[in-house]
Amino acid sequence: MLITLGIIGVVAAMTIPNLIANTRSSQYRSAFKKAVSTLSQAARMSQAQYGFDYAGINQKCGANAATEHPDEVMTICAILNGTLTGATFIANPKDLEIRKGSSTQKYTISTSSSFSASYPEFTSLNVAMAYILADGTLLILPKTIGDSPCTLPVGVLLADVVSSGNMHFCSGFIDVNGTSLPNKEVSCSSGTNSLTSNNCIVRNDAQHMTDIYPIRIHDGIVEPATAAARYVLKTAK
Repeated sequence: MLITLGIIGVVAAMTIPNLIANTRSSQYRSAFKKAVSTLSQAARMSQAQYGFDYAGINQKCGANAATEHPDEVMTICAILNGTLTGATFIANPKDLEIRKGSSTQKYTISTSSSFSASYPEFTSLNVAMAYILADGTLLILPKTIGDSPCTLPVGVLLADVVSSGNMHFCSGFIDVNGTSLPNKEVSCSSGTNSLTSNNCIVRNDAQHMTDIYPIRIHDGIVEPATAAARYVLKTAK
């Protein structure tokens, strides 16, 4: 009996971490897929009800961003306010708090050098705004959205303009578990984290399968902005 219990203990020690990692991975994948779908549907609803989607944004969110409406202005805030139920506007995401045990700390993110290069707007959360969606997912956007059209010509892929043009104004990221840790950008366990390559693989471990997913908003859709985020979305069920 003792030998049997010992074997069971060894097997449990080997399998439980993998089960936990797979469960977390599944949760992150599902949440990311849901958020992308929700934000894409918001653009289509805005187009159907108010006559413009993300391509029609022609100015930045103003001082009354939380109450802007697509009947009055054509901003990203107006689209989200007019189409999302239960979403809350956050003017300064750096003021969001993270509970860590009995204490709290300010919301921060950990990103790769490629993220910083592609998203100069996020060198500091001081120049960002946020929405907390109804399910707790956090959408972080630069306050520069509206400085340039969020649109791609027909037949042009996001990978073709990811390092050029003004699409970086239409960037953002989704934190699928809100302010909860790890607040770290998803990364490739092998391959290159570039949309121009197709060799990125993200393993189901705590180092690579994390909670922050870069996105680009344009026309009537939301797309992953890195190869790692694209891999997670493509493998989501």
